[in-house]
Amino acid sequence: MRWWDIDPVLELERRLFPEDAWSRGMFWSELAHARGPQATRRYLVAEQGGRIVGYAGLVASGDQGDVQTIAVAGEYWGSGLGSRLLTELLRAATAFECAEVMLECRVDNVRAQKLYERFGFEPIGFRRGYYQPGNVDALVMRLTDPSASVPGTDRGTENNHA
Repeated sequence: MRWWDIDPVLELERRLFPEDAWSRGMFWSELAHARGPQATRRYLVAEQGGRIVGYAGLVASGDQGDVQTIAVAGEYWGSGLGSRLLTELLRAATAFECAEVMLECRVDNVRAQKLYERFGFEPIGFRRGYYQPGNVDALVMRLTDPSASVPGTDRGTENNHA
């Protein structure tokens, strides 16, 4: 993801997460930490026909990674795009030498929870009222050893996501 992707990403963000969409400033702030030798973020976009149809981001801090966001346009749900985006985030976590990856997921987003479970994420708790202003709880999930869940790494297998 680059700065010129922010406007189309915001359009998709507002469509998918109308109550708790990120602001332009939030994306700018994240991208400011995604370049150079001191980078602590990895953000990417998926395009189809020149249009952004998905995006994802990860932050690394010490030996822990945090999935900040994954979004896929509704017409691409079930296409495997979410899996490909998550795979790339886990590759980034491995490159950042993260021993574990955490994430929060809306408790009512069962589709996303099933995706994360396929990759080996396990629920470890809740954050009450995490998503505002809708006051929706978040399910906290953790993946230990992200490199083991990524095809093409020394410990991942191609069959993890079938």
